[in-house]
Amino acid sequence: MSRTDTIVAIATPPGRGGIGIVRLSGPKTPEIGARLIGDLPRPRHATFARFLGAEGTVLDTGLALFFPAPHSYTGEHVLELHGHGGPFVLEALEARVVALGARRALPGEFTQRAFLNDKLDLAQAEAVADLIDAGSREAARAALRSLQGEFSAMVQGLGEALLELRTYVEAAIDFPEEEIDFLADRELGERFAAVRAHFAAVQESAQQGRLLREGMTVVIAGRPNAGKSSLLNRLAGYDAAIVTELPGTTRDVVRERIELDGLPLHVLDTAGLRPAQDRIEAEGIRRAQAEMARADRVLFVIDAVEDPTAAAYDAERGQLPPSLPVTLVFNKLDQTRGLPLADTAADPPRLGVSALTGEGLPALREHLKRSMGYQSAAGSAVSARVRHLDALARARTHTAEAERQLVENRAGELVAEELRLAHQALGEITGEVTTEELLGRIFASFCIGK
Repeated sequence: MSRTDTIVAIATPPGRGGIGIVRLSGPKTPEIGARLIGDLPRPRHATFARFLGAEGTVLDTGLALFFPAPHSYTGEHVLELHGHGGPFVLEALEARVVALGARRALPGEFTQRAFLNDKLDLAQAEAVADLIDAGSREAARAALRSLQGEFSAMVQGLGEALLELRTYVEAAIDFPEEEIDFLADRELGERFAAVRAHFAAVQESAQQGRLLREGMTVVIAGRPNAGKSSLLNRLAGYDAAIVTELPGTTRDVVRERIELDGLPLHVLDTAGLRPAQDRIEAEGIRRAQAEMARADRVLFVIDAVEDPTAAAYDAERGQLPPSLPVTLVFNKLDQTRGLPLADTAADPPRLGVSALTGEGLPALREHLKRSMGYQSAAGSAVSARVRHLDALARARTHTAEAERQLVENRAGELVAEELRLAHQALGEITGEVTTEELLGRIFASFCIGK
């Protein structure tokens, strides 16, 4: 891959549509555009044009938009051709541009060039993909806030606070002969306290954004005929899974995506846990256990009529991943009036529901949101990823160590070094500190035309 190449891609989804867009970016764009449509249109003005083939034949007609460098998305010359959205038409147009000297773009290469040309920082570039992939209105809003630079501004503000601390500490190191002990100054302690509060606010906003982006994965497990598939159907709002009175109806994993006040909830219904009756059921149980190992929480469904003491859970507890959070869901609440089933403070938490009538479902939804720390309609959430939270956590750890060295040892050099490492960790979020490998992983997840 070379940044001097001119790249081209179909920027609209595959399939038939009213409009299809082919996008070019790079130094040869004006030359290719002139041969393809004749005279280039005025910058940033949509102009009707005929898109010409190799022998002057018309491949398509539509609108052309030209964005000269550096005033474009990528910071390079960009030409967009808005034609008819048939697959053959778009592929023929892309092939014509390649024949004129461009090459087909790699996934995310347009946005990668925008990052490399300082049009976006890395957090904003990732927000582009998050906005495209947003699964709820709240997730889209969080991604848009990050794309507009809110998350980057939070991180930069935190970095400036750390830089001020470093400056203060290094000044104390450089002038040890001064009578005042700057490292013992109360103001320095107050600055550390302010940075701690700043870290907490940024991490809270980023954590909410990560939940909006990635959601929560819940596995519904339990004995056959406890009501697992009925609970999935009730949560989904339609018959997503087959329900019969026959034990072992569910053989494979059934997946549904549900939204809880903006939180994407990935619910997996699994085969009933019992000694397998045949090889197919054994494979279903194996898959159920594999999904539980990757889940954020297991809803272990109990038949409250047949098993009010949750003996099934006690029998299967040893087969569950040891660190996996579990909630016991006692089903058939409509048949067990008067039983004190709800106790979210218990270990594991207990809730009663009726998959038949929907009773207890609101409490279960609220429990799931609380268990992930999700705050509904979090207006300050910004789109964030695991790598952002990891960098924030490392920066916070280094800052805490700097404060410890200050309080316990008055070790100015160690304090300054820990603050430098904290500042470097924050730089990974916006791309001030990065590697080619990291960039490759990030942009490989993008769609081709972006």
